[in-house]
Amino acid sequence: MTAETDWGGAPSVLRMILGRQLEELRTRSGLTYEQAGAAIGVSHSTIRRLEAAKVARLRLPDVEKLLQVYGVRDQQEIDTFLSSVREANKRGWWHTYRDVLPDWFAAYLSLEQAALHIRAYEAEFVHGLLQTEAYAHALLGAGNPHASSEATERRVALRMRRQELLTRPHPPRVWIVMDETVLRWPVGGSGVMREQVDHLIELNRLPHVTLQIMRFSNGPHPAMRAGAFHLFRFRAPELPDIVYLSGLVGAVYLDKADDVVVYREALDRLGAQAAPARKTEVILGALRKEL
Repeated sequence: MTAETDWGGAPSVLRMILGRQLEELRTRSGLTYEQAGAAIGVSHSTIRRLEAAKVARLRLPDVEKLLQVYGVRDQQEIDTFLSSVREANKRGWWHTYRDVLPDWFAAYLSLEQAALHIRAYEAEFVHGLLQTEAYAHALLGAGNPHASSEATERRVALRMRRQELLTRPHPPRVWIVMDETVLRWPVGGSGVMREQVDHLIELNRLPHVTLQIMRFSNGPHPAMRAGAFHLFRFRAPELPDIVYLSGLVGAVYLDKADDVVVYREALDRLGAQAAPARKTEVILGALRKEL
């Protein structure tokens, strides 16, 4: 068992790692959910939720008792694990935006901040990590027509704060395939779109960012029925790849291998069919002249 891992820095992701480690320890000890729960005075469903990281906080006394029940005797190892639990219980920076942040999207932010690789297909909008402030303002205003101007400004500020991960030390590898529709849809008008295209050209020059355009002329493609989706990969070996699918009132997170492989293969095929990354700047420059 080890809780000292390069997990990336997002609290709920660390809870996922610790949950999987506890599951491994329980399985190795030969205990069922019911037996583990009975040993520390909680229900079997509590053990299940803990292992699945479906709890807001990990209770230190419960975790310490579980480690002992599972046969962990080395005090330094226990202390290290509990130190990671304390770290996992901290709130992410995005908690300060909870007034405009749906619970289901908070989970997305934790994944995004901790990811080693971020891959995505965008069918209609520029990816949130790549948006200019003006583009984000126009898009979020249209998507939340009944929101106050203050709430819209808060949502824009949150989106801009997310983008800091692109310039931090050891940023994630970001690879985005965008449908040409993304660049043809006049969000905010021509001026906003010209600025947005210029920004995409700049970002595409970063060594850890790859942008590809799926041209209309390419015809049907593997994601034409899927809509936008994102795939996260993490440094921590305990974590599987996770796919994110969003909707108007919620989101779906997929981590089962059979599900994830479908989306990973779709991204691979999209990358092969879209215009090569080396041509992206030329395509963006030509589209800009039309704005």
